[in-house]
Amino acid sequence: MMKHYILSLNPTAKHEWDRCILRDPLTAKRPEIAKMVADAVGADAGSYLVSVNIEIQVLEKAPAPQVEQLTLNITDVNEKQHLREAA
Repeated sequence: MMKHYILSLNPTAKHEWDRCILRDPLTAKRPEIAKMVADAVGADAGSYLVSVNIEIQVLEKAPAPQVEQLTLNITDVNEKQHLREAA
């Protein structure tokens, strides 16, 4: 079975779980790898020793979006607000 996913890496993410995200390209859901293995094994109860072969091939790389940071001059905002209050 061949499946395709989108891998997003963000080493500066605030939370550990947001640093490496694997998603389905159509539904954007995170894959349940354990469920896929269980589906391949079958429905019989028990413990299984399984071999899982994962082959990774990068098909396309999109650059991370550049976050534009705007600077806000608090002095200008305070002066404008003060002028409105004075009027």
